[in-house]
Amino acid sequence: MKISMMPAPALAAAILFVQLPALAQDTASPAELNATSSGTPPAGAPAAASSDAVREALAKKESDTDNTTLLKETLTAVDKQYSLIRKGKVQLNYELGYTYIGQEKINTDLSSGTATLFSIENTNSHTITNTIMADYGVLNNLTANVTMPFISRYSDNGGFSGVSHTLGDVGLGVRWQPQEVRRDEVAYTITGGLRVATGTSPYKVDVNKGVATGSGANSFNLGANLTRIVDPVALFGSVNLGYSLTARHLNQQLYGTVLREVKPGASFGFGLGFAYALSYKITTSFSFQESIQARSTLTFDNGNKAQTQTQSAGILSIGAGYRISPKTTVNVTVGAGLTAAAPNLSLTMSLPLSL
Repeated sequence: MKISMMPAPALAAAILFVQLPALAQDTASPAELNATSSGTPPAGAPAAASSDAVREALAKKESDTDNTTLLKETLTAVDKQYSLIRKGKVQLNYELGYTYIGQEKINTDLSSGTATLFSIENTNSHTITNTIMADYGVLNNLTANVTMPFISRYSDNGGFSGVSHTLGDVGLGVRWQPQEVRRDEVAYTITGGLRVATGTSPYKVDVNKGVATGSGANSFNLGANLTRIVDPVALFGSVNLGYSLTARHLNQQLYGTVLREVKPGASFGFGLGFAYALSYKITTSFSFQESIQARSTLTFDNGNKAQTQTQSAGILSIGAGYRISPKTTVNVTVGAGLTAAAPNLSLTMSLPLSL
């Protein structure tokens, strides 16, 4: 990469590690989502118990991170690097992330024709994620990576108020660059990944004793990242698809019934933005990222099923990078949620270290 009147290594270091953070994974990225029931129980099933179970299962998504992690992974799919590391090289990245979600729910019971229950419940969540990422150059145009997030999450809601510390969902991925990067041409990278459900599952955690730190289901993703240098600006964009396996063998008690299976919906995401070199050591970036997730299906032991609504999360991010040395650039990015399913606020600092 080259900027007019600026040494090529300066621009490469400045733009190479521009961070486009979440929602994240999971999550992972990579936020509590406002999921509401759109399914109805089968005829003959206990109406009160099944409807309560459906409402509880869907409302519980407002205090866990299952769909949040999937959305986060989609929203952070834009590659952090615009050229892959060379064969045999190792690169370590450290990322510190903070996410805040604040929600207000109105609980009411109108089954008798009048409001016999009316309360306003505040749900707040503060999540700090320490992520270690390791990249290894398998070939000059093929890079493998491992992502390990360590999550500390404070939640304050009607069921639980406290902090949970656990390992989040571990990620395995590859990045492949079919063609060499050429000046004045669009460069693209194909990405693929597996997210292993090693974090605390939202479908198994006791909501009165802790909070979830994982998605609860293994997932796969496939995407493509595009970039083009237009001195002194780097334009970039991405598209990706996500698919999750069914979470089975569950045994979560919900108002007289038991949650047995959860089938998360597929997801589609895209992002676009640009990075600009302000000087030899400072860059800035602006980006917009959007994720759309199809309905998830919940199955209970009495045969009842329920579905969440299709969810959409959008984030507008502004970032700045400071080049400390030829091999080290510190990036700080602030993100603001544009939809109800996105985090209210996210703050990310990343520190790539080349070995």
